[in-house]
Amino acid sequence: MRLGINLGYWGAGMDADNLAVAREADRLGYSVCWAAEAYGSDAATVLSWVAAQTERIDIGSGIFQIPARTPTMTAMTAATLDSLSGGRFRLGLGVSGPQVSEGWYGVRFDKPLARTREYVEIIRKAMSRERLTHEGENWTLPLPGGPGKPIKLTVHPVRERIPLYIAAIGPKNLEQTGEIADGALLVFFAPEHAEETTLGALRAGRAKAGKELEGFDVVPTVPMAVGDDVDGLADLFRPYTALYVGGMGSAKQNFYNKLAQRMGYEKAAAEIQEKYLSGDKAGAAAAVPRDLIDSTTLIGSVERIADRMQAYAAAGVTTLSLAPAGFTLDERIASLRAGVEALERAGLA
Repeated sequence: MRLGINLGYWGAGMDADNLAVAREADRLGYSVCWAAEAYGSDAATVLSWVAAQTERIDIGSGIFQIPARTPTMTAMTAATLDSLSGGRFRLGLGVSGPQVSEGWYGVRFDKPLARTREYVEIIRKAMSRERLTHEGENWTLPLPGGPGKPIKLTVHPVRERIPLYIAAIGPKNLEQTGEIADGALLVFFAPEHAEETTLGALRAGRAKAGKELEGFDVVPTVPMAVGDDVDGLADLFRPYTALYVGGMGSAKQNFYNKLAQRMGYEKAAAEIQEKYLSGDKAGAAAAVPRDLIDSTTLIGSVERIADRMQAYAAAGVTTLSLAPAGFTLDERIASLRAGVEALERAGLA
């Protein structure tokens, strides 16, 4: 099992620290550095900045939002980043959510699975550098009846096939991801519930493509905090968990809430959402079960984290992307180093 680092979003006043974290992860031998985007910093610019100041670590979009770019623009960006980084780019994609898709990009959040499949198909064609033609429900290339003609990508990526990942939560999305992608970007991954919430669907998708799960990159992002006060560390992640389970979406459409339900937290998930959407964020955080936090984070001593890493590896995780907690750069760097120590103690390095 390899380690990754997830820097999350930029532009919150910690950009210099984020770059320092990326460079230290590169020095420590981390496999990949992911950067996210929502409606603030864009991931492509950040990854270019990180790639220019690192040497070995892969850079990955975690994620490029599908409604933000045409598929051919994404192919261009991927090819450029792969070329600039010397073959270190990983392309992560996701549909985002209805609020951002429709409120920020003006793109209807309808048929996300079909849109994702078509998007990936066009990217694969473009990246192969064949003359691009496509007739689909969402895109037609070239447009009929006009001056457009089939053209091909002029940039030559370092690699013939850039690894493509999809951020997936729901069963249907996970199954499709297993079928059409090279890896899955996951959140709130609990090793104890891996088969019923994640791996079963991924495996079914791989079977549709005539493949097995072996060789497919299973990549959860896991918040991490090191220390002796496990209860206190768990409390650090209550607001984070409450935000996603309670407030990341509407009452009818919250993928994270449904995931918590599939883990067996139906009653708690309903209470967290009801409190959060009513404005009681503190109450929502207090309603988060301790077991839910403990199963989806890495908290405690290095020895305890090493034990949990073994559980992640046994559950099928191939790249464990850490999101180190900490208000200072020193705290985040210390967590990075503890991650490597824990991996070695677990016998997984």
